[in-house]
Amino acid sequence: MVDSDSVAQDQLRAFIERIERMEEEKKAISDDIKEIYAEAKGNGFDIKVLRQIVRIRKQDHNERMEQEALLELYMSALGMVAAPPDED
Repeated sequence: MVDSDSVAQDQLRAFIERIERMEEEKKAISDDIKEIYAEAKGNGFDIKVLRQIVRIRKQDHNERMEQEALLELYMSALGMVAAPPDED
C-alpha cells in the first residue's frame, strides 16, 4: 500500500508543478499583453477600442452579426440612430 501512496503523491506533486508552471507562463503572457497595449497607447491608439476589436475578432461571424443587429435595433428604439437621408 505504501507504493500506491507514493505513486499518488508523485502524481499529485507533478500535477501541482505543471499547474504552477502554467500559471507562471500565463502571468508572463499577461504582462506582455499589457506592454503591447501600453505601446499602442503611447502611439495614440485608444485602448478601449483595441480591446473591443480583440473581443469582436474572437466571436463567430454569425454571433457578431446578431449582436450588431440587436445593438442597432436597441439604439434605434432609443432614438440614438440617425434617420436615413430622404431620397428625392
